[in-house]
Amino acid sequence: MNKRIEIELPLASRLAEIQQTLNAPKNQRNNFGGYNYRSCEDILMAVKPLLGGLVITINDEMILVGDRIYVKATATITDGKESISTSAFAREADSKKGMDSAQVTGSTSSYARKYALNGLLLIDDNKDADHTNTHGKAEQFANAAAGKGVTPTAGVYESMSEEEQTFLKELAYQVETSTPKDAVKLLEESNLHTEEKVAIWSLLDSKTRSAIKKCQAEKEFAGQA
Repeated sequence: MNKRIEIELPLASRLAEIQQTLNAPKNQRNNFGGYNYRSCEDILMAVKPLLGGLVITINDEMILVGDRIYVKATATITDGKESISTSAFAREADSKKGMDSAQVTGSTSSYARKYALNGLLLIDDNKDADHTNTHGKAEQFANAAAGKGVTPTAGVYESMSEEEQTFLKELAYQVETSTPKDAVKLLEESNLHTEEKVAIWSLLDSKTRSAIKKCQAEKEFAGQA
C-alpha cells in the first residue's frame, strides 16, 4: 500500500497562490462618485477562506514625525516557521468634523491597514475598473458648481469616505513638502481618478498649485522641443 506523501510548499509559494486566487469584491459604495471601493474588512473576509492554516496578523505602531502622528500598520502572514510582512503609513488628520480623537485614530488605522494588506496580497485599487470609472460625476459637479457661482472643487472632498479623505490629506502633505518636480511625479504616480484629482487640488495651497502648474508647463514644453 503506497503512502501519500504531502510536500509542504514554502511560505512564499503559498502566498503567491493566494495572491493569484484572491478576489476581494468592493462592497462599499461612494454614492457621490458613483463607484465602489473595498475596505480593510472586505479584504480580510475575502482572504480568510484561502489561508489553509496560514495566519495573517495586523499590528499598528504610532510614530511621531515632527509634531504629527503617523500610524504604521504592518500586515504579516506566517505558517508558524516563516513570515512575510509589508507596512503602510497614514497620517492622522488635525481634526475631522463630527469625530473625536479616538475616531480619527481609528479611521487612520483602517486606512493604513488596508494598504498594508494591499501590499501583502498584491491588490491594486488604482487599476481596478470600478475605481477608475467615475461616470462623469466630476464633470457634472464642476458644471453645476460653475452655474451656481461656486468653485468647481467645492464639496468634492467632503463627499468622500473617511479612508479617501485620510489618503488625500496625507498625499497633499507630501506634495506640499516636496519640490515642484517631485510633487508632479508624486501626483502622476498616484494614479488618482478624476474626483480625487479635483479633491486634492482643493487641499493644496495657492503657492503649491502655482509651482505645480509651472513645472507641468515646463515639462510639456521640453517634451515638444
